[in-house]
Amino acid sequence: MTELTLEQIKQENKAIFSQQKRYLTVVAVLASSVVVYYFLFFAFFGVSSKQFEMGNSKIMSYFLHMFVWRDFWDWPFAYYFKQIAITLAIVFGGTLTASLVALPLSFMAARNVMSGPFRIIATFMRRVFDVLRGIDMAIWGMIFVRAVGLGPLAGVMAVFVQDLGLFGKLYAESHEAADKKPSRGLTALGANNLQKHRFAIFTQSFPTFLALTLYQLESNTRSAAVLGFVGAGGIGLVYAENMRLWNWDVVTFITLALVAIIMGLDKVSSVLRQKYIVGENVPLYEKR
Repeated sequence: MTELTLEQIKQENKAIFSQQKRYLTVVAVLASSVVVYYFLFFAFFGVSSKQFEMGNSKIMSYFLHMFVWRDFWDWPFAYYFKQIAITLAIVFGGTLTASLVALPLSFMAARNVMSGPFRIIATFMRRVFDVLRGIDMAIWGMIFVRAVGLGPLAGVMAVFVQDLGLFGKLYAESHEAADKKPSRGLTALGANNLQKHRFAIFTQSFPTFLALTLYQLESNTRSAAVLGFVGAGGIGLVYAENMRLWNWDVVTFITLALVAIIMGLDKVSSVLRQKYIVGENVPLYEKR
């Protein structure tokens, strides 16, 4: 009886079941394509099964060394945490400066602000932002190490330049997504362009501005560790030294410390987002 009922349902809803069949076919084709891709990848680059097994055994050896901390209490913790503090200083200095500089420049890249004959300025600014964010932070770090020498200054400049391109583009897009009705209302009240940009556009794009800045602080804390590898200061130098000496236990400790810091930053950013984006309930006025 159940099979008959199911068959009747299929007959009555042929379009739905045929659509489901097409969906399953597409999923099967995509899964097969991924499997074929990996086979071709290993065959093209000459990764043999023996090499694959050897790599897996080495990875297991690394993991075993990571979680066996030898002479833990003799480690130079002051040096490690000093380098972590330098990394955080690089991240905050570069990210916050980039956000403050990118904010006014983003209005110049917003097409709803630079309209008419000024549209060419918006196009030019967008291409500048594309160039700045199109180059990786590590590449900027190597460039500035050559320019200003080893140290945190090169790291701050690398974070600043890359984030300037990222923030400029995303802030401009948030300005363009703003509703036009507040601007029209302020125009009717006789407000000038600066007042319209401040109270009509930026008021709406401020949540995006805050959320992107806070997220990038967390992201750069992870990414800035690479800057030490190119001599731009921070914890990356400690990573490079201990990886070269096969001190995987120290690498694990530093990684866990950075994870804890990122979790703390995430908590702080969630509190700020709740306070300044979501807002708080305002009690209603009660007449007594």
